[in-house]
Amino acid sequence: MQKLTNPSLLLLRNEEELTGQQILVINHQRDGFLSELKQLNPQASISAFSYDFAAHQVAEKVTNITSYVSHSLPALDNIDLVIYYYPKSKPEAQMMFDNIRALCSEQTRLLVVGENKGGVKSAEKQLQDNCEAHYKLDSAKHCILYEFAQLQPLSHFDIANYQQTFSINVAGQQFDAVSVPGVFNHGKLDVGTKLLLEHLELPAKGCMLDFGCGAGIIATFVLNQSPKVRFSCLDVNALALYACEQTLHLNGHKAELVLSDGLRQLKGRFDAIISNPPFHTGIKTDYDIAEGFIKGVADHMGKGSQLRIVANSFLKYPPLIEARFGQCVTLAKNTKFAVYQARKN
Repeated sequence: MQKLTNPSLLLLRNEEELTGQQILVINHQRDGFLSELKQLNPQASISAFSYDFAAHQVAEKVTNITSYVSHSLPALDNIDLVIYYYPKSKPEAQMMFDNIRALCSEQTRLLVVGENKGGVKSAEKQLQDNCEAHYKLDSAKHCILYEFAQLQPLSHFDIANYQQTFSINVAGQQFDAVSVPGVFNHGKLDVGTKLLLEHLELPAKGCMLDFGCGAGIIATFVLNQSPKVRFSCLDVNALALYACEQTLHLNGHKAELVLSDGLRQLKGRFDAIISNPPFHTGIKTDYDIAEGFIKGVADHMGKGSQLRIVANSFLKYPPLIEARFGQCVTLAKNTKFAVYQARKN
């Protein structure tokens, strides 16, 4: 069991507030909180929800916890307590607050916990007009725990109402993309992906994969140029896969969508693998995702297949790539990012 995070520790030191018959925990950490919560409420029905597939898999292993992963909350009845770990994205939090209000009744208590540096103080402003009362229950370990009571119910929640369509103009192509709050670089083309697309020479056919696909910008760019390619889009975030599907549909394309923790759920081999690999988990820097990807990606490549990624220049990926493939070519580099290429011999 992983060490309890500070938000979880703050919750558990207020264990008298963590009681209910139908409990929903949202955006839970990959720690032991769910097990502790079940011990406090042995007769309760406890559900866990996350946009993150890796967090979902952790929750699935906890005895007598029902875990869900999707882009919207499941239709659960008679929820009397919701515990929400505040995310790093304020727009994502606002979207989730609306989703919670559409699920809950006026009798539902909402506890919101998070780190100060993660923006949890914004929760009061975001919800104060949609509840009858709110309290700061506790603060410690650079975290705050709030309670919101008598939430004003929302008649309906549809994630499509939170979509943002924006224009992409890069490397001679112009097309529209769709994003929703919580997706990487929501509503715009990030400079790393832009550099990658400006240095993307790929076969006109075959099987290709975008690891960490986000809103599907790379896949759409490739399929606009090479519609015969069989494309797979992988991400750990269900919101990203939803946005990716919408972007592809908007541009008349289809691809296999893979919800996966790293490469663990991926099957098959690919002629080309492209990625702007993530190096954050929540508000913390985490290089394990990208490093695990580089070490394991060759298992999904055939002879002559190429890997092309973009990464922050300060990250020491070339030695990792060279160790796995025997070579690493730097195709482009600026003050912030670099594009690397390797082939499997």
